Amino acid sequence: MPLKSAKPTTPGRRGAVFQTSDDITADKPKKSLLLPLKKRAGRSRSGNITVRHRGGGHKRRLRIIDFKRDKTDVPGEVMSIEYDPNRSARIALIKYRDGDWRYILAPNGLRVGAAVVAGANAEVSLGNALPLRAIPTGVMVHNVEMQVGRGGQMVRSAGSAAQVLAKEGRYTLLRLPSGEVRQVLSECMATVGQLSALDHKNVKLGKAGRKRHLGRRPQVRGVVMSPADHPHGGGEGRSPIGMPSPKTPWGKPALGYRTRRNKKSDKMISSRRKKR
Repeated sequence: MPLKSAKPTTPGRRGAVFQTSDDITADKPKKSLLLPLKKRAGRSRSGNITVRHRGGGHKRRLRIIDFKRDKTDVPGEVMSIEYDPNRSARIALIKYRDGDWRYILAPNGLRVGAAVVAGANAEVSLGNALPLRAIPTGVMVHNVEMQVGRGGQMVRSAGSAAQVLAKEGRYTLLRLPSGEVRQVLSECMATVGQLSALDHKNVKLGKAGRKRHLGRRPQVRGVVMSPADHPHGGGEGRSPIGMPSPKTPWGKPALGYRTRRNKKSDKMISSRRKKR
């Protein structure tokens, strides 16, 4: 979908860049696949703020997405391509031959009327889900499982895709969008194709109000705070961040600081996205 810029009728419209909705074919979602979505404003179940600068935003309803693609060997037809306010990519409404309806993540180029199917015997074509062992090397995939039967957890954002590099015993080598090369069990499912909304990264909101509609509250720079509130605060006049590195409000390094704690799956990473 191409981008479009608005006429500069107001200061907020002057710099705004939007995605066109030419690829969207339905105005209303399917009711049976909707759930209410309660706003949490960045708070955990105990009520503590764990993600700052969240709150407000437009009311949303959750679309039930089929990340597992576990309806095997049942052909389905794409009935519509829809907008989902909870994610950056488009979603596709699928009607299966047995009468079941499901939403899946829509790959780029999927059209209404196209046939999709999941299973080891499926054809390697756009929107079909197969085990990695059945996907040839060089093919771009998305919605990749990390554990068999758990559902897709990797490569789910707009315009993203992973490439199948090689097969090594029980594992398949994937190059992820970050540049990391990772081993994934060959029995894990993945969907063929690159995800839709390729130009999502080029959108410019244009005004603060659109950020608030998304549920993002304002952020205050640490440099303008007092020393009691932030390590960057204080000083006479404008002051630089200082040495040795920028800090978070709690005094930890803010740039280049490694926060990865999951040591169990380190052995599955063949090549990191950042060289040590």
